[in-house]
This record gives sequence, C-alpha cells and structure tokens, in this order.
Amino acid sequence: MLKKMDGVILFVMLLLMIISVFAIYSGTQTDANLVNHHVKTMYFYVAGFIAVLVIGLVNYKLYVKYAFYLYGLGIILLILANVLGSSINNANGWLKLGENFSFQPAELFKMILILFLAHLIVKRQRGTLKFWRDIVPIGCWAFIPFALVMAQNDLGNALGYVVILAAVFWIGNMRLKHALIALAIVGVAFFGFVKAYTFYHDEVFTFLEKIKREHWAERIDPWLVPEKATSKASWHTKNAGLAIGSGGIIGKGYLQGTSVQSGRVPYTYSDSIFVVIAEEFGFVGASVLILLYFILIHRMVLIALACRDRAGPVIIVGIIGMLLYQVFENVGAFLGLMPLTGITLPFISYGGTSLLINMACIGVVMSIKLYGQEEEDELLMGEQQPRLSERLWNMLKKEKSAV
Repeated sequence: MLKKMDGVILFVMLLLMIISVFAIYSGTQTDANLVNHHVKTMYFYVAGFIAVLVIGLVNYKLYVKYAFYLYGLGIILLILANVLGSSINNANGWLKLGENFSFQPAELFKMILILFLAHLIVKRQRGTLKFWRDIVPIGCWAFIPFALVMAQNDLGNALGYVVILAAVFWIGNMRLKHALIALAIVGVAFFGFVKAYTFYHDEVFTFLEKIKREHWAERIDPWLVPEKATSKASWHTKNAGLAIGSGGIIGKGYLQGTSVQSGRVPYTYSDSIFVVIAEEFGFVGASVLILLYFILIHRMVLIALACRDRAGPVIIVGIIGMLLYQVFENVGAFLGLMPLTGITLPFISYGGTSLLINMACIGVVMSIKLYGQEEEDELLMGEQQPRLSERLWNMLKKEKSAV
C-alpha cells in the first residue's frame, strides 16, 4: 500500500519542507525569541509525514461515513474557542493545551467541513443539485461554522469556508443557472461593497471602532483606499511590496534580504514568509515555489479524475479550493491584489496547526489514491451490511435450496 502512494506528491512535500525550514530560519535569525522556530517546523513536518502515512492507509470512505460526528466535534471545539479561547494577532479562536502548545479549531474545521460536505453530496441522489432541496440545506450547514469563526474575529478562515463550499457545489454538479445567479450576486455585492466603503469610508471606520473591529479597516484601507490609510495600516504591505520588488530576478541572496533582516517587514516567519523568499531569491525563487504548488494541485487533479466514486473528487476539489484560496490570498495581499487577512502560506509559513491540518488533507488525498479505484459501496451510500444472524440464515437457505 505504501508503494502505491503518489511519490510525486511526497517529493513535492519534501521540497516544500526544505523551503519552509530555510525561509523560517532566515525570517527569525535576528529575533532571539523566535530562534528555534525552524527546528519546531522540522518536528511538525515529521509529525505531518507520519499523519500522511497513517491517514492515507485508512479507507477515506470511513472518514466520509462518520463525517457527521466529526462535524459535531468540530462545532463543539469552535464554541469552546469562542468561550475559552485566547487571542493571537486579533483572532480569539486559540485553545491552549498546556503552557507551550495551542491550536486553532478554525484550521481543523477546514478539513472537517470538506469531509462533511462530501458526506452530504454523496447522500444526495445522482444528478444536478436542487436549489431548495440540496443547495440551501448544505449552505446552512456551512453557515454555522462560518458564523462561529466570524465571531472569533477570524475573517480569513471564515472566507476559506465560503471558498470550500463554492468548490464543492461546483464539483457536486450545481445547475448552471444557479451558478450564474450566485456569481452575479457575489459580483454585485463585491462592487457594491467597494463603492460603499470608498464613499462612506469615515462612517464605516467609525462603526468598526464602535464594534472593536477597527483593524479590519486597517487591512482594507491599503488595498482599496491607500490615500486614506494611516501609516500604521500601510506599514506592513508597503514595506512588503518594496522588499518583493527589490529582490529583482535572482534575489539578494540567502540571509541578505535588507528589509527582512532589518525587521521592516513584520511576521516574516508566518504571514509574510513569501516576502522572505521573494526578496532573497527573487522572481526565480518565487516562481519555483508557485510551480511546486502547481505540480501538487496537478497531481491531485489526476487522482480525482482516476477516482471511480463521487466522494473522492468532491474531497479533492474541496482541498484544492482551500489551498488555492490560501496561496492567492497570502501572495496577493503583498502584491496589492487582496486585503491582508493573516492567512498563512500553505506548507511554508510557521504554524503547527495549519501545517498538520494541510498534511492531514494530503493524507486523505493519498487514501483516495489507494482506495478510489473501488466502486461506490454501502460505506458511502449509507446501506448497512446484513447482520451476522441474517447472513447465516441466508447461507442456510441457499444450502437447503441446493439440496
């Protein structure tokens, strides 16, 4: 079974680990409080590769079958994070386990949501999804964690749930007219938001201050209205953009990034780690990283195409949507394409919870590679195997008929 796992994906993960460890070391060497973060990342990666092997060897259809219970557990963890969670970088959804370890249930719920949505899609009959019978109920199930995470002041992960839902609807055979209506609504809402925010900026900022969400404006202002952004709000993205541009084609050299090493760019070990790669390795280094993401997603698409049941492709497309959103949001925030939301760069940024969950998702992909050639069976369709007594009785009846 181990030999049947996708060797290309494992090799890409190994390369991403090397890039992550070296980039985190470069981004933390000038801060004594962060000096061991690259070593911790190596430990997290070892645990992640173990998770890939263990999760990959278990039939993914079991995860889909019991996804409802995982969903319930995830909701409980999100509620606990809302009530008992601590705050890190304005997000209140961290649960502490002891003095040195904490994790973010919102990250864990990404994987749970993908499995649960696959469970719901498979339970539906074949054919296109009906609006009131399928789309609305499934959307309501996804809205519950979205609301809980928004209450934690974590806009980045909450939007990730929306992207996962959209990806699952697409692969779940959503009707074209429903998709077009949804795109039209999103487009109108987006442009309406942009116009309203720019025209009523002062009123919006006052309102956000009242509800203690003024940091949202500090992240949106440099993106939409840079002329109105305060120096504090634009400090991060402005210096990050200058650092990326100064990297040129081949970069300034490892550990030679002036903006990174001088501390002008904050969070270079987590949210801003792409800036480290772009400044020290230039356009070439950043392109190699994007190419590795492309290869990873391409291999996942091939596994989805070879899968013979419905749950496998739904899960893989959900994972692809999750990863693409994180990459585009993280990189785009420093290129002026997206607002800064604090989303980590998958497999590269420091963060045990994010890395382990992403590696666990790769483990599920490996399971689909191993077991996706099997026909869809009662494990997914909800049919139960006959009880032992029933099977024995059927055997006796066959013997009597033969006699």
